[in-house]
Amino acid sequence: MKTLFDTNVILDVLLDRSPFADDAAYLLSKVEQSEITGFVCATTITTINYLATKALGSKSASLHINSLLSLFVIAPVNRLVLENAASLKFKDFEDAVLHEAALHAGAKYIVTRNSIDFKKAKLPVFEPREFINALESLKNKG
Repeated sequence: MKTLFDTNVILDVLLDRSPFADDAAYLLSKVEQSEITGFVCATTITTINYLATKALGSKSASLHINSLLSLFVIAPVNRLVLENAASLKFKDFEDAVLHEAALHAGAKYIVTRNSIDFKKAKLPVFEPREFINALESLKNKG
């Protein structure tokens, strides 16, 4: 189950943002257990490094980045991804880049806390709780 996680979901775990952290941590545990093949956009790594360095210092930020790199497949951002994102009619360019990176990397789903900004997505987009419910539903059918 190839799933790209938006930056906000990763930050929910790293910053322990209540009430979102529990659902996000549950999904990341599914990535850790190889029940989900987790992807993050290359821009997620740079954004988290920037924010973590400011909040926690460079040493701690480096530990977080290394942890993410060991856990997730990185969806690259290249010229084609950026050109395709620029042609989309997304409200937020960053979300369009994330969407196109997910498509080009072969992800089948996107998990985000701002699904409203992905109305024009070509991939199914879920809020974390919705995705957990979908996973449970699939498990119960199997």
